[in-house]
Amino acid sequence: MKRERAVRLTIVGFGHVGGGVAEVIMRKHQELKEIYGLDLRIVGIADLKGVTINEKGLSEPEIAKFRDGSVLAGMSTEDMIREVEHELMVEATPTNVVDGEPGVTHIVTALESGRHVVTSNKGPLALQYRRLTELAERHGRELRFEATVGGAMPLISMIRNNLAGNRIISIKGILNGTCNYILTRMGEENLPYEHVLREAQEIGIAESDPTKDVEGIDTAVKLVILANAVFDMDVTYRDVKVRGITEITPDALKLAHDAGYAIKLIGDVDDEGRLEVAPRLVPLGDPLNVNGTLNVATIRTDLAGDITVIGKGAGPIEAASAILSDIIGIYAR
Repeated sequence: MKRERAVRLTIVGFGHVGGGVAEVIMRKHQELKEIYGLDLRIVGIADLKGVTINEKGLSEPEIAKFRDGSVLAGMSTEDMIREVEHELMVEATPTNVVDGEPGVTHIVTALESGRHVVTSNKGPLALQYRRLTELAERHGRELRFEATVGGAMPLISMIRNNLAGNRIISIKGILNGTCNYILTRMGEENLPYEHVLREAQEIGIAESDPTKDVEGIDTAVKLVILANAVFDMDVTYRDVKVRGITEITPDALKLAHDAGYAIKLIGDVDDEGRLEVAPRLVPLGDPLNVNGTLNVATIRTDLAGDITVIGKGAGPIEAASAILSDIIGIYAR
């Protein structure tokens, strides 16, 4: 057993992802101590309801009471980030691609207060990547964001760690499970777009307002994070050429299939500055031709060739998996 190290953390944003992080930390608490020597203690949680804190570590009953709207502390989220003693903040508020708030403020406050940051929030990284990463470096703190792209798929960490020494030529893939589900169902059942969209909303795969997904905005935001993190670009999602899936018909899908292709919403970034999201013809036998809600990405390298990663791109436990991996990566060196 490794020597234990207590790490106090706060969770900002306690929806599906933040709740998933708390669940996974509680579930894996003993295992993390035994394998990595990490004693993770959640000392504060904040969301729109307010803030709850316990500097010795919140218990499961205390977290359950917070979910119900009780045990609130008299402080703001920023006060909690600044004043409650902790080493790391998990930022899991919803993505805002207009100005990145409130995620940007939370991340800046945490870094300036000497906290490491792990986030699933795509907005701040898609709009202010350079500012935030430079701020983290200036304060000697880590800013990690594996969960922002591909959910549980280890894209960024794999490129930075396992593919170190390779030149990354391009990354292309399916980065939105909602669109992939809709196109899969339309093709398999010869159903119109509107019908499958309603079905996806009814079963919780699509939001009540699916615009960000079906118009390609979510894919574009993830592509920008890859462009900045992997190719050292300085772009925002406004720099991406974007076309969604709303005009694709069952007839188009059938014609493509008869010719040996599937139509998929593909995000594509390369070392020459290409930055594009659009429906593309994908050969039926290509590794990028995955169905349902799966995500997939092919990384083209100069030494290792093409490497394809497939996995669940969404879901609270999947996102929590990526967040937990980032936390371990900061401390278990």
